[in-house]
Amino acid sequence: MPFADQLIGVDVAEELVRELHAVDPHNALQNLKAAVSILEPLSLRERSDALRDALLADYPLSYLQLVTPIKSAQTSQSFTGWMIWPVTSAVATRAASENSAEAFDDAMTVLAELTSRLTSEFALRVLLKHDLERALALVTQWTSSQDEHVRRLASEGTRPFLPWAVRVPEIIQHPAITIPILDALYKDESEYVRRSVANHLNDLSRNEPELVIQTAGRWLDSPAPTTEKLVRHALRTLIKRGNPQALALLGFGTPTVEIDGPVVPDAHVPWGGTLNFTASIRNSGSQPSQLAVDYIVNHLKANGSTTAKVFKLTTRTLAPGEVMTIERSHSFKAITTRRYYPGTHSVALQVNGVPTTATEFELRAE
Repeated sequence: MPFADQLIGVDVAEELVRELHAVDPHNALQNLKAAVSILEPLSLRERSDALRDALLADYPLSYLQLVTPIKSAQTSQSFTGWMIWPVTSAVATRAASENSAEAFDDAMTVLAELTSRLTSEFALRVLLKHDLERALALVTQWTSSQDEHVRRLASEGTRPFLPWAVRVPEIIQHPAITIPILDALYKDESEYVRRSVANHLNDLSRNEPELVIQTAGRWLDSPAPTTEKLVRHALRTLIKRGNPQALALLGFGTPTVEIDGPVVPDAHVPWGGTLNFTASIRNSGSQPSQLAVDYIVNHLKANGSTTAKVFKLTTRTLAPGEVMTIERSHSFKAITTRRYYPGTHSVALQVNGVPTTATEFELRAE
């Protein structure tokens, strides 16, 4: 499987040259051909931008000059895959710079037509930034499209914190502005679309937990059979944070439990080794208790402070008097996304958002 940076490689760029040359043989595409040779040291995003800029240079006169061969190329089944990212980006960029309603609306149509070949979500950001009101009016129409790819584009392309994409400041500043799009899609028949809706709402939870809880509550009041699963995924960040309102929406109220642990049999973990811990949870109440159980590792930082990371354990309903036993191993093997420091760390349980007292352990030096 290729690395991310290789998804737009020389082969993809050369295929894009062939596809456009087939429909526009009179254009030498000199800039696009030259861009093929500069891709190697670039990241994925940079490669897309380089090919986008080359396309704009090879079609410098107008939006119509650029979009005409692209529309013609759509008849080819080979005009697909990762070459579509720089193509849609070029279409959106030229439409925004031309600053006409005709070019803007046509570019939105082209993005919708191409999104099934490779998502147009990144290019859409250019038009959202250029004219958010006009773009959202058209995006709202996409929510009733027969094509699930277009419906997903409506949700995914307007996410506040879409990975790999430029931010749209107005969406972040006015987070409720995309809620009507999500309202139109949360019951969508496609899991592909619903997962995007959940991820979009989870994005909003970073800064707007009350808006997210209010929205999820409305959906649960008027659910489809798939709504509970969608809401559970959408609230995952708030659940990890122990937000009591989010937990209550999913049925996790204040627990009546007795917790023993976490118990760490060996309080010295070798560098790159594994922390083992156990715990038990007993329902001490007279009614069944629905539990969301996580654990928290408080990692030591270079400056001596700690930072908490929450990890999922399980969800379970305990009958009165029932005891749940937990046995867990947590790896400290080196990974690229987290740097470890030797010294005193700690581990705690979190039950329905309420953390236990942490148990310390020592991560030995390398």
